[in-house]
Amino acid sequence: MHRGFTRNFRPLEILTQEQVETIWSRALDVLWTTGVRIEHRRALEVLERNGCRVDYDQMRVRMPQGLVEECLRKVPSSFRLKARDPDKDIILGGSTLHFIPFPGMHTVDLETWDPRPPTRQEFIDGVRVLDACENLGCFGSYTPYFGYADVPPAMAITEGFALQLTHSTKAQFMEGTAAGSDIFNLQLAQAVGVEYCGVVACSAPLTYYEDQIDGLFRYVEAGFPVVCGGGHVMGGSGPATFAGSLILDLAMDTAPIVLAQLLRPGTRTGMGDIGFAMNMRTGSPDFGAIATSLHQVARAQLSRKYSCVIGAAACGISSSKRIDFQCGYEKALSVMTAALGGANLIWLHGGIYGELTHHPVQAVLDEEIAGMVGRFVQGITVNDDTLALELIEQVGPVPGNYLTTPHTREWWKKEQYVQKFTDRLTLPEWTAAGKKSALDYARERTEQILATHKISKPLSATEEEEVQRILKDAYSYYGKKGML
Repeated sequence: MHRGFTRNFRPLEILTQEQVETIWSRALDVLWTTGVRIEHRRALEVLERNGCRVDYDQMRVRMPQGLVEECLRKVPSSFRLKARDPDKDIILGGSTLHFIPFPGMHTVDLETWDPRPPTRQEFIDGVRVLDACENLGCFGSYTPYFGYADVPPAMAITEGFALQLTHSTKAQFMEGTAAGSDIFNLQLAQAVGVEYCGVVACSAPLTYYEDQIDGLFRYVEAGFPVVCGGGHVMGGSGPATFAGSLILDLAMDTAPIVLAQLLRPGTRTGMGDIGFAMNMRTGSPDFGAIATSLHQVARAQLSRKYSCVIGAAACGISSSKRIDFQCGYEKALSVMTAALGGANLIWLHGGIYGELTHHPVQAVLDEEIAGMVGRFVQGITVNDDTLALELIEQVGPVPGNYLTTPHTREWWKKEQYVQKFTDRLTLPEWTAAGKKSALDYARERTEQILATHKISKPLSATEEEEVQRILKDAYSYYGKKGML
């Protein structure tokens, strides 16, 4: 099992307990007084039978507080996800932290920084690099890219998922739901013996379209987990204030959790914070803004009230359009704050500008961020060995030193995080080595991975045939709908 990192101290809390109770209370008020639009007749009927007020003309459902809290209490506080390789299974929830890739619509040219659609081979290369990242616990939706050049948009999610399953044995945390893609993604997962969390995405504010709820029904019926993400932009599709934005976010994410628990009590569900601050100069999401980090830390604290699995989804990206200083500091700051705030999953590896660009060289750089942040959250071990009182007595004052002692040889690698390729040379060594930058080292590491990395468990011939059959069925399905 991929253990990820274990947080060994209390998560950062920026809200008082009174503020937590107030925000949750108002979110429950929104679910009852304002309600949520759910464009799905069957879902409205289920909710009405369980005490909700339903307006079928407006497709608006209002959920009573008692029902909502009863359903939230049925959500497992942690759960396991089965990977293709049992050694790569992960457990989500509690004090565990896993890292997940951040997707992009396009790759980028590392010389000109111009974005462009990736080729199919570049998609595969991206998957292979991510599979080689030891600190990466699982894959996510649309990773590394939203499809590739020449694949029909209707098939982008399913074709991409098939390539993930073929070229990686890591767990698949989540996969997107659009126009029935879940029909075929579920078949692909079952064909190779894995699980994933089905995404049920809200269209802010407070609206769930039919395809998302169709997916929820299929996931629950298949016994798969569900992750609910109410993405919005503060000041655009959500309130500009943190408190109002958090209320809206909780209401949007909670609504499908209620439905899932009514359909199958105990269904594994999680929440993902995909809220961004708005750049008021341009009207676009302010990727990498410290305001987004503040939102995510508060959101994680609020989610712990009901012991929900928490995904900090908006943190591993930047407003920079290239791999540079801005990209590094915006990503590192937001990832560290999310980790301190108690997130169980952090989107990080490979993302550059928003959800628009991704590159495997960035994923290699992010692997170092993940390792450093992961080591930090593990905290400090205090016991007889680490206190080192006998050693301090043995070494004494100058000219004593600790470098050659067995204690140092035993403990230094346990206490420190050892970077794989980050520049730690002295200035003379760096000059003699050609004055390489972090980007130079990452490019070399990426090339090394692509030349040598092999997955731990290739698909069997039978599994490969089944994957191709399912893809053929998917093309036929979308062809008949006129979507190819």
